[in-house]
Amino acid sequence: MISQETRQQYRVTIGIECHVQLKTKTKLFAAVGNDAREAAPNTLVSHICFGLPGALPVLNEEALHLATRAAFALGTEPERFSKFDRKHYFYPDLPKGYQISQYDEPIIGKGEITIEVDGKLMAVGITRAHLEEDAGKSTHKAGSDYSLVDLNRAGTPLLEIVSEPDMHSSAEAKAYARELYLRMRYADVSDANLYYGNMRFDVNVSVSKTDDLGTRSETKNLNSFRSVVKAVDYEVTRQIESLEKGERIIQETRGWDDAKQKTFSQRSKENADDYRYMPDPDIPPIVLTDEYVAKIGKEMPIMPSEWRQRLSGLGVDQKTVELIIDYQADLPEYQYLEFIEQNLSDKDFAKWITNTFVNIIEPLRSGSDKFVRLEWSDVLPAIYQLIQGGKLSSSRAKDIINDIFTSGLAPKNIEEFATDKGYIQVSDEGEIAKIVTQVLADNPKAAEDVKNGEMKAIGFLVGQVMKESKGKANPSLAQDLIKKQLGL
Repeated sequence: MISQETRQQYRVTIGIECHVQLKTKTKLFAAVGNDAREAAPNTLVSHICFGLPGALPVLNEEALHLATRAAFALGTEPERFSKFDRKHYFYPDLPKGYQISQYDEPIIGKGEITIEVDGKLMAVGITRAHLEEDAGKSTHKAGSDYSLVDLNRAGTPLLEIVSEPDMHSSAEAKAYARELYLRMRYADVSDANLYYGNMRFDVNVSVSKTDDLGTRSETKNLNSFRSVVKAVDYEVTRQIESLEKGERIIQETRGWDDAKQKTFSQRSKENADDYRYMPDPDIPPIVLTDEYVAKIGKEMPIMPSEWRQRLSGLGVDQKTVELIIDYQADLPEYQYLEFIEQNLSDKDFAKWITNTFVNIIEPLRSGSDKFVRLEWSDVLPAIYQLIQGGKLSSSRAKDIINDIFTSGLAPKNIEEFATDKGYIQVSDEGEIAKIVTQVLADNPKAAEDVKNGEMKAIGFLVGQVMKESKGKANPSLAQDLIKKQLGL
């Protein structure tokens, strides 16, 4: 085990290649389905997927549209000229013997995204992003002497986003991976479902005692933010331990064993010349006009970075901001941010909505099938007005929201509904005064503490009043009456 002192002698450098599956209906070059999640093996295939003689690929125009949206999401614009190339390698799941990809003239050039780690902003450069087709899938049954090949994914449209080696810790790598996920979701480029492999991360890690980069390893096909962190940490430790023993780091491709929480060697890392790239003669170059690019630019929604500024401007704490941004990515059909945006002119209301959504959304995120979406505008403004009018406490507002949204029926009159359910606060001074008198009698020490200037104790006493009134007492009035009866 290496010491912290030894670890600090090494500079860690991390770059990430992210494969994003574009959400087209059909494959990149073949008119067959692009959703292989539940399909039986080799049912979403055509002569193009099998690489049969004479099969000619035809580029999916929607893939260009989505790649252009991705360019804007990455802080840049698509290249006006790009082309496809053949990348040669020989695996059973690649019948043609080559993958159609982009080599020296990709669809997206340099870009940049900003991430935040430990309260500090940092920029991560995007080297490039290129379109390519996916390969099929090989299955190796334990104990058997054969492999099975499923070509349902062969030809699936991918956008490979290559970062600069600008990250230096697993925390930075995780923040970058998460930001890519959010941007691809917000731009509606991909379903980005990590479980189904719609988004996969190849993490390059090297360590060095100098400013020169060390020999890197590439850990492929990580499909969770957690595995990105674990793989980076494991590789950093493995490489430092090897160098400390006087061993040489080999440039190689490694896999991740989630059960053992460790990487393992797969093969030596190929260089570009090993793939014998050549322009694909069957697909003409892509030429995008300024008008085409500008039209898509106008379609782009607000990105997470802009939402962070808007929500933070409401005075919402950073944790809540990130939760709402995550929720919108995971459950876009509920349009949380759209409703917040419609009410930004009333900052107090918008802040309350933002904090309230955290409580509304959690049952949805955990898979509750009882929690249904109603029109926010039918319910939330009316509840907020009851709070502002002193008729409903914040805690009871959460209860009524849960009642309404789990029932799936928006009452015609929110105040009547709240009254019938017993949620409306009691503001009858005489009734609350009786409860306060009893609470002070039952808690003489807390009462004495308040009299002696320890005002924290008054919160306890207000809580007791709320408990005795079953949450119906107006807490502000209860506090005033406590002070009054104690002669303060």
